[in-house]
Amino acid sequence: MAKKNGNGTEEKLEQKLWKTADKLRKNIDAAEYKHVVLGLIFLKYISDAFSELHSQLVAGEGEYAGADPEDKDEYGAENVFFVPEKARWSYIQSQARMPNIGKLIDDSMDLIEAENATLKGILPKTYGRSNLDPQTLGGLIDTIGTIALGDEKAKSQDVLGRVYEYFLGQFALAEGQKGGQFYTPESIVKLLVEMLEPYKGRVYDPCCGSGGMFVQSEKFIESHQGRLDDISVYGQESNQTTYRLCRMNLAIRGIDGSNIKWNSEGSFLNNAHKDLKADYVIANPPFNVSDWSGELLRDDARWQFGVPPAGNANFGWVQHFLYHLKPDGGHAGFVLANGSLSSNTGGEGIIRQKLVEHDLVECIVMLPKALFFNTGIPACLWFLRRGKKNRQGEVLFIDASELGYMIDRKNRTFAPEDISKVADTYHNWLKHKEVYQDEKGFCKSASLTDIQKHKFVLTPGRYVGIPDEEDDGIPFQEKVDVLTSRLREQMEQAQKLDQEIKTQLAKIGIEL
Repeated sequence: MAKKNGNGTEEKLEQKLWKTADKLRKNIDAAEYKHVVLGLIFLKYISDAFSELHSQLVAGEGEYAGADPEDKDEYGAENVFFVPEKARWSYIQSQARMPNIGKLIDDSMDLIEAENATLKGILPKTYGRSNLDPQTLGGLIDTIGTIALGDEKAKSQDVLGRVYEYFLGQFALAEGQKGGQFYTPESIVKLLVEMLEPYKGRVYDPCCGSGGMFVQSEKFIESHQGRLDDISVYGQESNQTTYRLCRMNLAIRGIDGSNIKWNSEGSFLNNAHKDLKADYVIANPPFNVSDWSGELLRDDARWQFGVPPAGNANFGWVQHFLYHLKPDGGHAGFVLANGSLSSNTGGEGIIRQKLVEHDLVECIVMLPKALFFNTGIPACLWFLRRGKKNRQGEVLFIDASELGYMIDRKNRTFAPEDISKVADTYHNWLKHKEVYQDEKGFCKSASLTDIQKHKFVLTPGRYVGIPDEEDDGIPFQEKVDVLTSRLREQMEQAQKLDQEIKTQLAKIGIEL
């Protein structure tokens, strides 16, 4: 039975595991600890999956009759990673209390990479460090060893997915600003994916962090009975440890990560997918980056709508996304700082104007505050499309700034109904004109002429207006009469109080 929280509700497995694991952290900061824990979770997952298939091969029944349990090709045929004997969880756990357990884990990661080409160079091998106490590491191994992650039952319940995503979110909370660089909160990713609907084609994220955009795309396809092999993912990440997290995040879900690239220069200076024309771009680039080497890229072919200012990468990202969209129907959804909607600094206003005039902007969504772990900068979602076929000459503005709920004193998230409200509004506007209606204070379909009148500022509040007060059914004159009566009563009470004060003062010889 699940453990009860203080409020009487059942504590989820991932919450219980996090509390146990977090107690083990001593002199390791959250950024390092993240890779220690998630690396072990990955190892436990692939070992569980291997062990289950290994048992079936040993039994040798049915389709596995005559199979060799130690032939790695048998595992590759079932999309299961081959785990050498001294890298299997049973062996690791048997050695958990040994003083050299860190080195044993590092060695096991090397063995796994040697047997599985797709994992080459992506597994963490830092468990033998002096600041990682062997006793602490052994306790963590024992904790993770209590849960099944990779067998069929665990896969059907997505135990790994729940634990992995929960841990990523908790690490981002613990790390604050640094943590948010690798993790986009799940509710924002869900909203982006629900609006983009990436059913088929190439999905690209040039600043992919730990790969949450790709994972959520996979979940979207599964939930809509689509085929996972109908999409392929492309990405790039400049932080090597975050890149490894991404590759592991994809590998445990069976998503081909071979087109996820790492280089330290990043997508601007060293574009790893120069010739890619994607069906979808989905991204959360870092906000307002000033040191993006823009001065070195003044003549870049990507700047079709104007050269981005050297001191801010926002419109460099926007044009990078557009450059990689296929010309007929390529669709992008991404997060940017709210300043991108109105700034005129360094020619940003001119670039924004050209995007509108070329009818590339499809929808703008204003987000609530406190959605992000790493920044308090207000943010918005942009949706761009090349070769619009529906709603030509129009832009949908949605103000979602009042949606969501606080999960703690600092952070907000979207409820499922919030995501549905925004996504359904967008899809009705795009595909079902007879259903869509402007809603004052929430959504407005604006023409390019309307936007021109606002000098190409794209802040949704300028277009949706302020919501009307709800009609309580009381006639206006009746409200006026009630207010007038209350005011008269208050004035009479004030006069009585004034007279009482004068009377009391007179008794002690004070005249006003």
